[in-house]
Amino acid sequence: MGAASTIAGTPAGARKPKRHDEIVVFWIVRLSACAECGRELAKGSFLRMEGERPLCLPCADLDRLVFLERGDAALTRRASQHSTLRAVVVRFSRARNRYERQGVLVEEHALARAEQECLSDAEARRLARARAAERRLAHDAEYVAAFARRVGDLYPGCPDEDRRAIAECACEKSSGRVGRSAAAKALQTGAVILAVRAHVRHVHTRYDELLASGVARADARAEVAASVAQRLDKWQHPTTAARF
Repeated sequence: MGAASTIAGTPAGARKPKRHDEIVVFWIVRLSACAECGRELAKGSFLRMEGERPLCLPCADLDRLVFLERGDAALTRRASQHSTLRAVVVRFSRARNRYERQGVLVEEHALARAEQECLSDAEARRLARARAAERRLAHDAEYVAAFARRVGDLYPGCPDEDRRAIAECACEKSSGRVGRSAAAKALQTGAVILAVRAHVRHVHTRYDELLASGVARADARAEVAASVAQRLDKWQHPTTAARF
């Protein structure tokens, strides 16, 4: 069996990594030894093949490099760009019968510089997310205010606190309530009326108490229907209601 097969634990005919101009370092999966200094290399050690001769990293003059495991593409790309000397680390996969990239060996100063740049990027992304969140909050606040104004247009007798409560409840994100529908976002009359009716039913009648006591939803709605209609009429025609 050849030296490369011995050190990497690869069967004959296994596909070798493409080298091109890259320095390739093997993450060995079985015991080996450096052909130059004779040092034993345990499973999991790194070595470089120089022709048919396996070399430990000190003998290959790669021992001043540090290992950067795969997983962070931006960090790997930057560290590789800043490192004059670098190597690709591969390990043989018996399951796939091929070498697979595990990371890179780069100069320590290059890794430190790359980490600093990525930290700066992370801070920039954090600030961007914060600004986006502020914009969304402002947009939602404008939407809630517009919804409340629309409630007032349709029900001029509706108290301000009820208008605000109706708008905040109906427009709550991820609630699935009517205020999150496309019709409500367009402030269509039907959607706003549904939100007002739901508020009156839950807040100004015994509807919730009836549901809690086990009354069927349809029966509970029927029982409070007159109270709901009376409240809506009072809010819709406050001048008429005030005369009586």
